[in-house]
Amino acid sequence: MIERTLMVVKPDGVKRNLTEDIISRYESAGLKIIKRKELILPIEIAEKHYASTDEQLNGMGSKTLFSAKENGTYEQTVNKFGTDNPKKIGMKLREWMLQFITSGKVVACILEGEDAVKLTRKITGFTNPVTADKGTVRGDFGEDSIEVANKENRPVYNLVHASGELNEAKKEIELWFGSE
Repeated sequence: MIERTLMVVKPDGVKRNLTEDIISRYESAGLKIIKRKELILPIEIAEKHYASTDEQLNGMGSKTLFSAKENGTYEQTVNKFGTDNPKKIGMKLREWMLQFITSGKVVACILEGEDAVKLTRKITGFTNPVTADKGTVRGDFGEDSIEVANKENRPVYNLVHASGELNEAKKEIELWFGSE
């Protein structure tokens, strides 16, 4: 099925002059850029982009705690956030993500292609660039790690955002590019 999705080269990718190399990965996989723009993301859009409902914040915090348990870093994670309350953790994560995504230029693209959402996620790679598979954008170009981000109390700088599902992609495209 032909789909459209959003991909954003985040400030760390733009600052490192990786934008064209990153975009070429998606194009080489058969995705077509329908629209592209470079901007410093206004806080109003960033606030709408990142999770803000109680359910979303709880979900982000719960996912973080679950991952910490799986990785044996639960105590470190609870100490970092000063709580084991998922909503409070989600709120702090959102704050850090907002600071980061508005910290410099980003390049947003609408990508179109066969199963574009799934393909874009596959090309993007795992959130932690250090453990992302080679051959993915984050695995090949990423330099940050969750461990360093945790020590510095910030989100991991992972070069790209890619919509996670088709409904999310539609909402994000409208938010970033307006209804078309």
